[in-house]
Amino acid sequence: MKLPLLLILTGSALVAAGASGPVPAAGSAASARSFGDATPLAWSVRMAKSQMARQPVQPKWDYTNSLLALALLRLNDRVPDPAYPAYAAQQVLGGIGPDGSVAGAKLPDYTLDSIAPGKVVLAFYQQNPEPRLLTVLQLLRKQLADQPRTASGGFWHKKVYPDQMWLDGIFMAAPFYAQYGQVFHEPADFDDVAKQILLVGEHAYDPKTGLFYHGWDESKTQFWADKQTGLSPNFWGRAEGWYAMGIVDTLDFLPADHPARAKILELLGRLAAGVARWQDAKTGLWWQVLDQGPREGNYLEATASCQFVAALAKAVNRGYLPRTPYADVISRGYAGIIRDLVTTDAAGSVTLTKCCSVAGLGGNPSNGHPRDGSFAYYIGEKVVNNDLKGVGPLILAGIELDRLFAPSQTAPAP
Repeated sequence: MKLPLLLILTGSALVAAGASGPVPAAGSAASARSFGDATPLAWSVRMAKSQMARQPVQPKWDYTNSLLALALLRLNDRVPDPAYPAYAAQQVLGGIGPDGSVAGAKLPDYTLDSIAPGKVVLAFYQQNPEPRLLTVLQLLRKQLADQPRTASGGFWHKKVYPDQMWLDGIFMAAPFYAQYGQVFHEPADFDDVAKQILLVGEHAYDPKTGLFYHGWDESKTQFWADKQTGLSPNFWGRAEGWYAMGIVDTLDFLPADHPARAKILELLGRLAAGVARWQDAKTGLWWQVLDQGPREGNYLEATASCQFVAALAKAVNRGYLPRTPYADVISRGYAGIIRDLVTTDAAGSVTLTKCCSVAGLGGNPSNGHPRDGSFAYYIGEKVVNNDLKGVGPLILAGIELDRLFAPSQTAPAP
């Protein structure tokens, strides 16, 4: 990511790149591993160019937009192309005014989802410390300072979801919080970040399956919550995918000598073991409801599968997990994604299929389906193509597999 911000923000013509064009091979010819007709890095380039071509830039303060933008910035680090940071900047920064106001967003709104775009803002701020970007970053940090908490100190997922921690929230807030602490020299932030990860992990973990429940209601009053434990009733794939990605990304910024780091690494090891245990033996993919396999209505779901592959591969590359047995888990998972979930049309445009559109707990869903965390609820949500919650992780997965299988080409960790 070497492009001056001024050029990025004025480079709208660069964003018009389509899915065609040369696709690089990963590493050297001797070390690259292909899946289908291309290397993982080539698949990431194809997916990125396809998504940019079919989704015109529409600046929006949204965690899905920022996930795609972050993936494009990581891809640019590996395969430099000015179209990637140009698109990422316009998608996330395009709505930020000269005074640091964010069009269409009410900050702080005390939803952890609104913290996630801050990761992209931080990336550009570190290149070009504009005052308007600093204003946004400070506003997000203030939201974290004032975010409602459970009695035990965990962030509520949203102000409208009292006393609840969701696995999703770790991805949304923890990496930004830890990076902010690093960039702005706030060491106390690391303690709070570690507390969030470990607290929800302690309550959500199920030792029988090795999996983590989607949500935990400390008050045990929500209609979806078990009255004894406060836990939601099922293991939703993407929730655990968010948690895995959030932990691995946070470790990039948590100091090596932090006293909680060993506990977080142990937690990651348990999570990875559970993910590996419930990988579908035939396809290498993961089910929408992780432990229910081919139960009627359940399906092999793309976003969680991409998230698991991306998180595990990054964890192995960083040394957080051992290469054996996880390189095999990663390889089989990625092969299943490319074989069973990715399609390519005659023009070369790549599509990611079988994405769960959205799922949550409680609230007032517009479709009238009670978000009760039941098996029927999770399998009943809409299934779509090219959801950014899968597209972004698929791009990231290819980058990490390129490093995993071409170790001589590995770029240094940030």
